[in-house]
Amino acid sequence: MLFCCYGAQALANSITIYHDADYSIHAESAHSMAMGFKTALAEVGNRIQGYDIDLVVKDHRGNSKRSLHHMRQFLGDPSALFVLGGLHSPPYIQNRDFINQKGVLLLVPWAAGGPITRYPGDANWVFRLSIDDTRAGFRIAEYAIEDKRCKNPHLLLEETPWGKSNFKTLSSAVMQRLNQQPGVTWFGWNTRAGSARILLREAHQKGADCLLFVGNSIEGEVFARAMASLDAGKRLPIISHWGITGGDFHVKVNPDLRRHLDLHFIQTCFSFMSPTQTALSREVLQRTKALFPDKIEQPGDIAAPPGFIHAYDLGRIVIAALEQIELSGDIEADRVALRNALEQLQQPIEGLVKTYRQPFSPWSPARDDAHEALGLEDFCMAQYDDQNRIIVNTGDLAGRVE
Repeated sequence: MLFCCYGAQALANSITIYHDADYSIHAESAHSMAMGFKTALAEVGNRIQGYDIDLVVKDHRGNSKRSLHHMRQFLGDPSALFVLGGLHSPPYIQNRDFINQKGVLLLVPWAAGGPITRYPGDANWVFRLSIDDTRAGFRIAEYAIEDKRCKNPHLLLEETPWGKSNFKTLSSAVMQRLNQQPGVTWFGWNTRAGSARILLREAHQKGADCLLFVGNSIEGEVFARAMASLDAGKRLPIISHWGITGGDFHVKVNPDLRRHLDLHFIQTCFSFMSPTQTALSREVLQRTKALFPDKIEQPGDIAAPPGFIHAYDLGRIVIAALEQIELSGDIEADRVALRNALEQLQQPIEGLVKTYRQPFSPWSPARDDAHEALGLEDFCMAQYDDQNRIIVNTGDLAGRVE
């Protein structure tokens, strides 16, 4: 149910959650997050303390100014309790001062840029349950060097705040393991096939033996096709950030094309495709199939699964936090109360990725990861199979607790 107005009856009975995400270019990720969050809400009948809970779509189209406009709308909406974030990091990095100075309670289930949760002020209003780029690069580099035996990894990064936030971590990770500074190539959004082939050939000529890639599905497709078009002896393994999984990359870079590629990417360490499932994960899948029967029949039907998984776990955490407070109807006071409750969760919360025990704590410069629910131990590597399903190398991770 979407709001068109803010009548007294609506205010008395409803809470609004804005979903600020890219429902246009990377719609798969946005819909996946919405489904995961709605599945968690369905466990409490979409109702908390007598308030109906409504998720309102706010399509920022990957544009930071549109995202900022949604934040301003949020602040003026007397029923809006918090914002559920989306895939892109740049809107939350560029608008970070506004978000924290104005008290926009932002919960992030995907965007991985390191600075997002690290606002150095008196109050930090951003909480993340997702990959954190201050750590992700260490897992990506570890896999490239230890598993793929790369001796001269080359960074291929989109020239955005997200790409730049990965540069420091990836460079440091390569330096620690190989005692050398990796080469780097920057590319812009909408890079074309010809330019991509030139950049790949240049990296090969410089002695690169694998590529550490940070980009989204559109540019990921361009570089994947460009790599597959090269002579076999010039093709390099691609060890990617998970941005490629946020759209229809797996459809456009299909199994036939992927047979010419050595492609792996980072994910969090839970998968509905794993043979080892918990009672909770089986229940979640059945509930999702009942809620979205026209979209989900089997686990592989969940497109962009990290969005679903993280938004579901965030939903469970938010519900637990709301159960610790008493909503007053004063939306500004309730935002503060919810923010404080997130930092002081009193009971363990079972999720899909793991069981969370105090996933968040009060933020300070001395503990700049206090608003990060996941750590390096929660990050795994993955690849697509011939049915376009994401297969995560999870190992035996059942029953993990923070």
